[in-house]
Amino acid sequence: MAISEASFSQESAADLSANLSANLSGRLSKIRALIPPPVRLIAVSKTFPGSIVRAAYAEGIRDFAENKVQEALSKQADLSDLTDVTWHFIGHIQSNKSRKVVENFNWIHSVDSLKLANRLDRQAAELNRCPNCCLQVKLLVDPNKDGFDVDELMAALPALDQLEHLNICGLMVILPYGLSPSASAAGFAKAQDLAKRINQSGMIRAKMTELSMGMSGDFEAAIAAGATMVRIGSGLFGSR
Repeated sequence: MAISEASFSQESAADLSANLSANLSGRLSKIRALIPPPVRLIAVSKTFPGSIVRAAYAEGIRDFAENKVQEALSKQADLSDLTDVTWHFIGHIQSNKSRKVVENFNWIHSVDSLKLANRLDRQAAELNRCPNCCLQVKLLVDPNKDGFDVDELMAALPALDQLEHLNICGLMVILPYGLSPSASAAGFAKAQDLAKRINQSGMIRAKMTELSMGMSGDFEAAIAAGATMVRIGSGLFGSR
């Protein structure tokens, strides 16, 4: 009997989900052993199906990160019964998608310009929301990343501190790929120093209490430098 392409695709997806779920528990156990309790583990679930998010939830994970709005909204609808999940947005925010981000995410890690912050603040006021936000900063030259450079961020602080509908509470850092361990450690240390500098600058509303930094390949160095949140995808779920 011939097997239709649709049936094969469904079976392949089911097999993939089963294999990912089977490996998840062991990976998570190893990662948790390396993350001290105060540090928040955020599972980067982008590109993985809702069934994998559900499997991670069953293992005790409650924080999940996405970087595409439509993909995230579809998963949120499928997982609406998981009422204590905290959703984090970590991708670049297009102007026509920003309202959906404010409406559907508890945390926005990728506030990468004053223009975007102003837009999110207006939309948060309209929606009666106050999302937690991190300011995305580029500490090293990287043409592939968005974000404030340090001088730009320091100049924007007075305006950012006036925003009443965003809880600006930290920095988000993504280092360039391919750095040596020592270079990664130095980059993360710069983030901690910058957070301290901002906190000493007289800000009233915005406080840099959170450092969202460190991914599957460098989260240990990030934790050593003061990360309060690490974003781990492939380390938990395997290669995409």
